[in-house]
Parts: sequence; C-alpha cells; structure tokens
Amino acid sequence: MAAPKQTSDATFEADVLKNDKPVLVDFWAPWCGPCRAVAPILEEIANEHGDKLEIVKLNTDENPQTAAKYGITGIPTMNVYVKGEVVKTLVGALPKPRLVKELDDFIG
Repeated sequence: MAAPKQTSDATFEADVLKNDKPVLVDFWAPWCGPCRAVAPILEEIANEHGDKLEIVKLNTDENPQTAAKYGITGIPTMNVYVKGEVVKTLVGALPKPRLVKELDDFIG
C-alpha cells in the first residue's frame, strides 16, 4: 500500500506546484478527528488511482506558511492542484463515494 506522501512548506513547490500530475493536497493536523477519518479513504484512493492523481498530506501545525498562503482556515481541507493552480477545493471528511465523484474529472 502506498501511503500518501508528506509535503512541507519547504517541499510544497516541488511536490505539488511543479508536479506533472494533478495533486490532491490534504491539509490536516494530528489533533483533528475528521482528518483522521478521511486519511484511510485518501490512502485507498491513492492506491486505486495513484497513476492519475498524486495525493500528498500537509500538516498545518508544522507548515503554517503554505496553509496561510492558500487561506486554509478549517481542516480537513483538500485542494486539487493542476499545473500549480487550485482547481477544486473540498472541505470536511467526505465519504469515499462522494470524494471519488468529486475527483472524477481527474481520475475518471
């Protein structure tokens, strides 16, 4: 099983903005219950669709600059980036069928 990659303020540009594939960034924190609920769903999506969509996680407690830059005020927030631009934002712990439906443009 491929766990989603961890990114940071220092590596965000290389991991996300310069990635050739669409990238879903999960903005999360260890103390956030809904974040923990969505984590295994994102792992499943990474395993099933990792060839089309990269999934990375950003701990907002440890990387406040990137979270602030993208206006992340509530977590979990998931942004999808294509060629360095945010093309979709999903907020909250969504069930897998809804997440897959929301990501269909990128994994379909």
